[in-house]
Amino acid sequence: MLSNIYSLNPWLVAVGLNTVLLVIAQISPKKLLTPAGVLHAWLLGVIIWGTLGWQGYLVILFYFLVGSGVTRIGMAQKEAEGIAEKRSGARGPENVWGSALTGAICALGTLVVNYLGQPEWIPLLLLGYVASLSTKLSDTCASEVGKAYGKRTFLITTLQPVARGTEGAVSLEGTLAGVLASAAIASVGWAIGLIDLLGVGFCIVAAFIATNVESVIGATLQSKFDWMTNEVVNFANTLIGAIAAVLLALAWHWYYLP
Repeated sequence: MLSNIYSLNPWLVAVGLNTVLLVIAQISPKKLLTPAGVLHAWLLGVIIWGTLGWQGYLVILFYFLVGSGVTRIGMAQKEAEGIAEKRSGARGPENVWGSALTGAICALGTLVVNYLGQPEWIPLLLLGYVASLSTKLSDTCASEVGKAYGKRTFLITTLQPVARGTEGAVSLEGTLAGVLASAAIASVGWAIGLIDLLGVGFCIVAAFIATNVESVIGATLQSKFDWMTNEVVNFANTLIGAIAAVLLALAWHWYYLP
């Protein structure tokens, strides 16, 4: 009986904590989430705390706060140019899951492999979790900083100059901001023990790869398919980042630890 209560405890804490945060978000004068976005963020928060505890929660909270803050950089200018995020950056359900569905799958995956008696896969799932959020924060910072401060912006497929905010556009300022962002959130994951120091490097490289692949998708495919919304591309971006980090880790261990 006591063991059952103990096993439920993280989920009870998750429900209580996220309910309190939901109330705070509702009464806050600065809306970071839409009303529907709050409910979906509550569900996401319960999943992350329930599966990965405060460590996993801290990483995704870091992503949310930094990502929301960066989105507001130069907001007046970006709105005037018509390249700002909709709703002045307030996240809706589509933004919540576009950014964090891959992370949620990795988090839930830790329960599955543990139930199947294969806990040796958990470190790779944790790496995928951190890498997915490193990738998304890198993408957000690269995009928002590039739109606000990019001096020269180029289409990634042709390297021809294009206007800031163009799908598939990259800039030096945005690229550097993206690398720093991925390093920052991966370092948080390392500091609290979710990944090791080598994993930080894997996350940075994976985020760089995935962010550039996402720019290529934006420049070549996104306008051709109605279903390929920004949120679908964001999910693909985070999935690529998670897979890339896991493959880098497997390749490293295969080569250096035969």
